[in-house]
Amino acid sequence: MDSKLPSSVRSTLLELFGQIEREFENLYIENLELRREIETLNERLAAEGQAIDGAELSKGQLKTKASHSTSQLSQKLKTTYKASTSKIVSSFKTTTSRAVCQLVKEYIGHRDGIWDVSVARTQPVVLGTASADHTALLWSIETGRCLVKYSGHVGSVNSIKFHPSEQLALTASGDQTAHIWSYAVQLPTPQPIADTTQQICGEDEVECSDKDEPDVDADVSSDCPTIRVPLTSLKSHQGVVIAADWLVGGKQAVTASWDRTANLFDVETAELVHSLTGHDQELTHCCTHPTQRLVVTSSRDTTFRLWDFRDPSIHSVNVFQGHTDTVTSAVFTVGDNVVSGSDDRTVKVWDLRNMRSPIATIRTDSAINRINVCVGQKIIALPHDNRQVRLFDMSGVRLARLPRSSRQGHRRMVCCSAWSEDHPMCNLFTCGFDRQAIGWNINIPALLQEK
Repeated sequence: MDSKLPSSVRSTLLELFGQIEREFENLYIENLELRREIETLNERLAAEGQAIDGAELSKGQLKTKASHSTSQLSQKLKTTYKASTSKIVSSFKTTTSRAVCQLVKEYIGHRDGIWDVSVARTQPVVLGTASADHTALLWSIETGRCLVKYSGHVGSVNSIKFHPSEQLALTASGDQTAHIWSYAVQLPTPQPIADTTQQICGEDEVECSDKDEPDVDADVSSDCPTIRVPLTSLKSHQGVVIAADWLVGGKQAVTASWDRTANLFDVETAELVHSLTGHDQELTHCCTHPTQRLVVTSSRDTTFRLWDFRDPSIHSVNVFQGHTDTVTSAVFTVGDNVVSGSDDRTVKVWDLRNMRSPIATIRTDSAINRINVCVGQKIIALPHDNRQVRLFDMSGVRLARLPRSSRQGHRRMVCCSAWSEDHPMCNLFTCGFDRQAIGWNINIPALLQEK
């Protein structure tokens, strides 16, 4: 009977099945060779059992030695099988995920690593980056041009967040302060987008040198307006301010510091409203709920804490314990869930109504940095120390990995990710130690369909 599949799909399937057959053939040959090695080893051990150093080897000792050697080869056999089958699965993922994750634009201009990336929540929609070069830059998402440079800090700029309704930015710095500053931008005319249909999500990658970084000899930020003085400076910390965020409504802001405290400020007066103490080690991140007066802080003490300011007379705190290393970030999602990421290479999804244990755990092969959740689709973006960015759903199912090779993707550690669900061109942004931010277009319907 004639196939009803399109010829292109049919040829792709035939090619994949051919790969499967070749992989299993190679695996079968390797297994035969390993079994021969096991038999040879057993024969040699049996011969050696007659006399070792002039004394007879007891049956128990012989059995133990043979069992240990056989176990080693058995483990080798399992490893070979796992590697071969993983390659087959990788072939499927590489082919079927074609054009699901496209690299659209690179934002190059910082002179040191970029710690944080954020997207404005008001019009005009711009991209913000915070860098160890002591500056924050605002970018045109469409053209990749730098629109505004903020140089008011005298230390590394560790985070950037946009006001929920006004053209204000909040930046946290190693100079022990957080700054609120105003910006006014005019977006340039967008240029035609280059064809990126060949960019793919897959498991294969080409290793590239850490020295292979964007060329920033020409200071692209020198031509854009520079803001040097903040509207408000939030001061009270005795250490690096590692992160800051706006509370719902934008009238208050929270900061997290290496001095082991988080502080709640009144934006208009810059006065300290509350000092949140309790963490045993340096804080690493803070995040606010989009619709409720809730704050979550993360720390090197392996915990994250939920602070509740909904009742003005009661400021309750809940401690979440479940990680075995630094909690690098914890973020809110829709409803009553929090997602936490850690240097222990896991991500955990929590229900705020039940703090005792996570409802899902994602185990990875590398430490996880500042995570972000696509609220509408409930997709978690995980930036890793090993230069990868992976996408998971809230139940822990892996959806994709952003492409990375010698020509695209990050060359060094990826520090942060940020979703922009409504932008037609890019809906995910990442940044890293390679001094660049990247805008991606993730075909979410196709991604979820493959799931």
